[in-house]
Amino acid sequence: MSTTTYQVSGMTCGHCESSVRSELSALEGVSEVTAKASSGLVTVVSETPLDEESVRAAVDEAGFELVGPAAS
Repeated sequence: MSTTTYQVSGMTCGHCESSVRSELSALEGVSEVTAKASSGLVTVVSETPLDEESVRAAVDEAGFELVGPAAS
């Protein structure tokens, strides 16, 4: 399993979190997504590490911007 946390800009509410979760959950191999609008952090658990461009496209489809992997 692979767990990666990303910084996403533009989320302000529960609906935003739901949109991001929905799009990222549709990616192949993703088993869990947690999004927190207050921090802009999105944690994705997947079978294997995800391609960042796939994550970026899913976040963009939800209407937000992927800043990149969150600093550890």
